[in-house]
Amino acid sequence: MKRIIHLLVLTLFLVGGTVVQYGCGSDEPVVEEPVDTDGDGLTDAEEAELGTDSNSADSDGDGLTDADEINVHETDPLNADTDGDGLNDGDEVNSYNTDPNNTDSDGDGLTDGDEINNYETDPNNTDSDGDGLSDYDEVMTHDTNPNNADSDGDGFTDSQEIDMGTNATDGSDPVYLDEDTFSTINFDFDRSTIRSDASEALMSNVETLKEAPAFRVRVDAYTDHVGGDQYNLRLSLRRANAVVDYYTSNGISEDRIEPRGLGKAPVECSESEMDANTPGCERNRRAESHPISTLKYQKGM
Repeated sequence: MKRIIHLLVLTLFLVGGTVVQYGCGSDEPVVEEPVDTDGDGLTDAEEAELGTDSNSADSDGDGLTDADEINVHETDPLNADTDGDGLNDGDEVNSYNTDPNNTDSDGDGLTDGDEINNYETDPNNTDSDGDGLSDYDEVMTHDTNPNNADSDGDGFTDSQEIDMGTNATDGSDPVYLDEDTFSTINFDFDRSTIRSDASEALMSNVETLKEAPAFRVRVDAYTDHVGGDQYNLRLSLRRANAVVDYYTSNGISEDRIEPRGLGKAPVECSESEMDANTPGCERNRRAESHPISTLKYQKGM
């Protein structure tokens, strides 16, 4: 009997990581799955072509698999920081939601790395504190805090101060006068002359006005309820003008002062408030000084 010895011929073809095997007794090829040693979604053959490590799913150690870098994010699987902004690709994608292929995701002029690591600003928002100034301008131009809309805490936003020409890092600029800043003075019965105690109070008002050039003053003068309306209206105007004369004689420009004689005070004095030795009551014989801002913006608005 003639023995026929069949030789087993095994031919391997490696094409794109696919193994084609021809085996014993069959002309049909057996196709095996492509080899992906590190399980990163790229075949070993593809990794060889890319230059990545087929034994490491994350060749550059940035927290993204080589396959995700190539197929999803289009980043460099051999460079942990594709855009060179100081943040690795994995952190940009997974932690900060920034663009790993753009050094400045929000286009404000600061790199994503600087926003995260140096200024603690939002790399996806050009104006982190919402004050109307870009983070870049705050840091590089105005030296203001990009995380605080009012860097100096004076009640005006940084952008308002820049617009007004005041110092956004100096809480005393601009000088701002609240409604109750000025002192009120009183008069003797049926008189419009400035008493000595009233003079001291008005001088304090003068000094305040000199320190606050952005403010004018409105003088509202009143009388008590003794006498006729027309007489008291004229008396109140004389009192207002007496205050104006005091202000102007002490260096306050007349165009900064608005006098108003308003006649009898709107609220009568109670019986207990009436003067002991003269008619009426001193509380209503008064001149009030009210600050009027000429600033473009109002504090806190």
